[in-house]
Amino acid sequence: MEASELHKDLDRAMTLAQEFAKEAKGTFVEAIVQNKDGARLAALVRRYEEIQELFCRIMSFAELLHSLDVNDPMRSKFYSDTHTKIIEAMSLLQFFELELNSIDHNTMDSLYDACPELSHYRPWIRDVATAKPHQLSDELERLFIEKSITSSAGWSHLFDETISSLRFTVDDEELTIEPTLNLLWDPDEEKRKKASQALSRTLKGNLRLFTCITNTLAKDKEIYDRWHNFEDVADSRHLSNHVERQVIEALVSAVESSYSRLSHRYYALKAKWMGKPHLEHWDRNAPLPEKDTRLIPWSEAEDIVFTAYEKFSPSLSDCVGMFFGNNWIDAPVKPGKSPGGFSHPVVPSVHPFILMNYQGKTRDVATLAHELGHGVHQFLSGSNGFLMSRTPLTLSETAAVFGEMLTFDVLLERASTVTEKKLILASKVEDMLNTVIRQITFYSFERLVHTERKRGELTLDRLCEIWMQLQGDSYGPAVKLGDGYEAFWAYIPHFIHSPFYVYAYAFGHCLANSFYTLFHDNSELFRDKYIEFLKAGGTRHHKELLASFGFDPSSVKFWSMGLEITENMITELEAMG
Repeated sequence: MEASELHKDLDRAMTLAQEFAKEAKGTFVEAIVQNKDGARLAALVRRYEEIQELFCRIMSFAELLHSLDVNDPMRSKFYSDTHTKIIEAMSLLQFFELELNSIDHNTMDSLYDACPELSHYRPWIRDVATAKPHQLSDELERLFIEKSITSSAGWSHLFDETISSLRFTVDDEELTIEPTLNLLWDPDEEKRKKASQALSRTLKGNLRLFTCITNTLAKDKEIYDRWHNFEDVADSRHLSNHVERQVIEALVSAVESSYSRLSHRYYALKAKWMGKPHLEHWDRNAPLPEKDTRLIPWSEAEDIVFTAYEKFSPSLSDCVGMFFGNNWIDAPVKPGKSPGGFSHPVVPSVHPFILMNYQGKTRDVATLAHELGHGVHQFLSGSNGFLMSRTPLTLSETAAVFGEMLTFDVLLERASTVTEKKLILASKVEDMLNTVIRQITFYSFERLVHTERKRGELTLDRLCEIWMQLQGDSYGPAVKLGDGYEAFWAYIPHFIHSPFYVYAYAFGHCLANSFYTLFHDNSELFRDKYIEFLKAGGTRHHKELLASFGFDPSSVKFWSMGLEITENMITELEAMG
């Protein structure tokens, strides 16, 4: 944290941003248009890209260091201070995209024709242009960026600090949230119940604070959306994902209409397997009675995932091998380590890093495969350069889930008994329900919260009421949502850090299911197209990419097709008894 190289890079980033702004702000558009100078514009975009990559590289270091021990006050301070400095420096560059959008399409086309190097950046300039209807003046945009430090970023930081400091008492042992949540998958029903009750007690004891954070952030977003002329509460997320509202509406419609065929049906089947009239909410993710208690060592998990990618494509398995061979994965559970898992893209000139908390369960193997799907995607798309390497959340989740599906195939092939196959199938169905059904209910929860917030603050009771209604609709009559479950909305970090992010999981899972079907129908033809899909990064719009596979994401029928794999698995499980 005190490395001289870091401070030099921070100083250099600020100097480069100041020099760029001094040279180009308020002058570059007129000079380029008058002289039809595409080469100069290409050079400016290239410099802008280099500065942005330097910013991101510094911030990535701070984020990764903080994620390894979120309880360390010095790391937290370093992360917060670095974020503040980067925001201040980046605000100096805000003018560039705003002024770039003042060049009309016809003029831009002529500049592309005159300068092949500028044409390289055409996809990025196209994406920048989609924000034009929502842009304010440079001064106002800089104000929003700088004020975010003490508004949305500040409240998000409070949430993180609060969640990481909470302790949940289970059998006289004080646990942090990650191991407490992990107990909801425990074979022992009494442990699951106690973990659920511990979560309820502690979360309910802090609901006033979480309600305040939620209301404040929802109002902060409403102000931002109103000033930026966003019509719908989720439109800003759709814009950042480069996806049309009607596409997401079609996805939501398909998922909501599938509740009775998927989640209601499966949870009723699981209750029968467990010998119960219904599942308690702490039973929803419980192992089946024929539980597989074996822990999978890391070496075996590595072999399973590597084999899955190798069977699909040697070139992808080579990439996976770099993550294992070069220690790009931090897997052990450690005190203070950020919960869950992620693959951080860092910047193209470095490489992605994966963080997870591996505990040896089958779902941990699936998490490893999922994050490697992200990592491989990030690595392959890096060849497009910083500005065009980043992929919208929807498509990045598709790559991650497809990696899970490949690994699922290997796990199923290695199953030696009908019982083992049943356990693997059931685990996959539950994963799909958590990733598709549950995430769409999260999205619907956010929609109601943000819509109602426009009319005034939501009470603690109203937030709990919305949560219980939507969860009950999705789980169906076979799951009893008992006392205490109403507080479980409070720990979901996506609601705080990235509103409406969650539909990307359902988008990615349904699309990955459709990819999976195509792969089994014609593996050779699909393989090459899929690798090109990964390499494309942010250079092509999702409709263009998916059209090459024959997909229309604006169709409810398309999304329903992606849900059929889950339905077929449930049918297969019902036949097993």
